[in-house]
Amino acid sequence: MAVPADTIQNVGRVGVREDLSDRIAELFPDETPFMNAIGTSPVNNTYTEWQTDSLVQANGNNAAVQGDDTPNQNRPNTVRVGTHTQIFTKVISASTTVEWTNKAGRRSELARETMKAGREIRRDMETRFLSGSASVAATASVAGQTAGALAWLTSNVSRGGSGANGGFSNGIVAAPTPGTQRNYTEQLLKGVLQSIWTNGGNPAMVITNGAQKQVAAGFAGLADQRVDAGPGRIRIVAGADIYVSDFGEVQFVPDRFATARDALAVDPEYWDVGIGDALKIEPLAKTGLAERRLMRAEVALRCLNQAASGVVADLL
Repeated sequence: MAVPADTIQNVGRVGVREDLSDRIAELFPDETPFMNAIGTSPVNNTYTEWQTDSLVQANGNNAAVQGDDTPNQNRPNTVRVGTHTQIFTKVISASTTVEWTNKAGRRSELARETMKAGREIRRDMETRFLSGSASVAATASVAGQTAGALAWLTSNVSRGGSGANGGFSNGIVAAPTPGTQRNYTEQLLKGVLQSIWTNGGNPAMVITNGAQKQVAAGFAGLADQRVDAGPGRIRIVAGADIYVSDFGEVQFVPDRFATARDALAVDPEYWDVGIGDALKIEPLAKTGLAERRLMRAEVALRCLNQAASGVVADLL
């Protein structure tokens, strides 16, 4: 029906206040499972080094004749490896006007954006650390870069056809060469886990992106399980968090910043983040009507012994 004449309606009135909530619906996908699982250590130079060591091959024929003279045995030397630090930065700038005006959901735009930048920097680190990126030595005009975890791995790898390892050589960690992509299978994972175990590692995590995590959830028929969830209710178990392998339990960990092509099997004891310059927030020089902040950290991903981890690479 028609609206009677001179009926006052909200849609045409001046001065109706807005209804803007003070709650901001934050969706911050910033979990960093790999960084959370590994340790940290201080570093004192932009090129950080450490040594790896191993045992000689087991010999079941190790038997000596009674009274015989015992000759010296060859003992392998330690191996010296290293990587370069990388400076991660964020710059936040907010005008003096936006700082004093009345805003919904926050008092200071500068403070809020600085908080977000801190989360973003951790995401940047996680992305770099889970990559196959090579290390880069800093020069006067080139930024130093730390090698990603996938670049280190050479001992326990499963690659598609024409794929090749990267690895450490002459001060630089090279990136691996991509191979022919193939499906992620339980058999491929079991082969890598066995190789890690044979070399002395004890992987506790297999890190993948979400799609490969869903593939792994189908291993060994897990997607077909049902659980009684109460009267008349059935819960379908369509995911797997713990994989009980022949060499111990391994946690399947989805990581938003993992590559789509790789399943990274990690023994966290043999990785750490070398911290040269811990995360800092500093004011930048004021050149106009704005406040500026620099957030920075200089760190390196350190693979303490690559033979303790492995990868199923080149996945579809």
